[in-house]
Amino acid sequence: MKNTLIKNAKIVNEGTVFSGDVLIEEDRIAEVAKQISAKSAQTKVIQADGKFLLPGMIDDQVHFREPGLTHKANIETESKAAVAGGITSFIEMPNTQPQTTTLEKLEEKFCIASQTSWANYSFMFGGTNDNLDEILKLHPQQAAALKLFLGSSTGNMLVDNPKILEEIFSKANMLICVHCEDETTIKNNLKIYKEKYGDAIPIEMHPLIRSEEACYLSSSKAVALAKKTGARLHVFHLSTQKETALFSNKTPLKDKRITAEVCVHHLWFTDEDYKTKGTKIKWNPAVKTQKDKDGLWKALLDDRIDVIATDHAPHTLEEKNNPYTKAPSGGPLVQHALPALLEMCHKGIISIEKLVEKTAHNPAILFQIKDRGYIKKGYKADLVLVDANAPWTVTKENILYKCGWSPFEGATFKSRITHTFVNGMLAYNNFKFTTKPKAERLTFNR
Repeated sequence: MKNTLIKNAKIVNEGTVFSGDVLIEEDRIAEVAKQISAKSAQTKVIQADGKFLLPGMIDDQVHFREPGLTHKANIETESKAAVAGGITSFIEMPNTQPQTTTLEKLEEKFCIASQTSWANYSFMFGGTNDNLDEILKLHPQQAAALKLFLGSSTGNMLVDNPKILEEIFSKANMLICVHCEDETTIKNNLKIYKEKYGDAIPIEMHPLIRSEEACYLSSSKAVALAKKTGARLHVFHLSTQKETALFSNKTPLKDKRITAEVCVHHLWFTDEDYKTKGTKIKWNPAVKTQKDKDGLWKALLDDRIDVIATDHAPHTLEEKNNPYTKAPSGGPLVQHALPALLEMCHKGIISIEKLVEKTAHNPAILFQIKDRGYIKKGYKADLVLVDANAPWTVTKENILYKCGWSPFEGATFKSRITHTFVNGMLAYNNFKFTTKPKAERLTFNR
């Protein structure tokens, strides 16, 4: 592997932006300085010309559908799209077929990723009502975290036994990540709308069915249980302003016991967008009101919300075009998440320093990921160059997801990811893939 020198970049790291150079030797950052000279003729020099250099995004929540649902996506196709989107590491969810609820199935997924992934990878281990013994066998180094669905999920992974739930919270020796929506509330709401509309429920009813009440009831119970048991809890994809009151910004992230995440779609879309996007923006939890979106942004910026992720969850267009009750929830996002967030930097909603904190630094802290998430000497060279003034439009022709569509289709982004490095290897350059990088299993400081 040749060494690479990135010259004249605007380096974004730990709350500052400064002009400088970065030297990559093998798979690591060897030097960060105002000016670095190439040490040999073998060093490849990339002139950044004032582009932003960011640590690669670490996406803590994706569904890459492998094994069992590979007609929608697989680890290779979606990790490749992620690299094009500036995501250099991902953590994938357990609701595949079969579910990742045994140590054997967990290692099978790691085996697939080791052969096919373009980005660094880890997986979550799934909890159910009846696999506590397997959970207790899990070593903290084996998986990124434990994932519990406290609302319905693909593959019937709902954990709805209060006694089992408290036992898991009390005994699990690792971070617990939760999807929070109250199942009883949702079922009662759905019954009302089915009686009125049958299967053809208008998509605009989705945030009324999967309501603020359903989200808050579940999230508040999870937070209360974590406080009672002392469990380390991370609440995925907040979607309501009301839920943000459950979280605090009084403690440094490394010391927090209860943390929260928000996803790109809840920061971008509102219920007004159902009119034009339909089931393409049907997610669980639902995209809700402008008030909720504003509340999520406020909590993100004041550090009650710690991480931004994608919840990338592709389905085929054929599946999404079904009537409401049969159209699956979820959509593809990894290729377009960072460009969409950079639009918010252009609008002055979030600074690029804060964006890097929420997409790279904080996931690394929260999951205790070793040697990633920062532009620092000795860290893995997972780096992204961004031209903030190179507009491009999302079209069918440049969408890389296996499912072939995007909720951002037709959108024009001002910022373009020009280069993505994974473990020091240039994997992506201006809409073209170069070398398949040697993606690695994430390791943890635990």
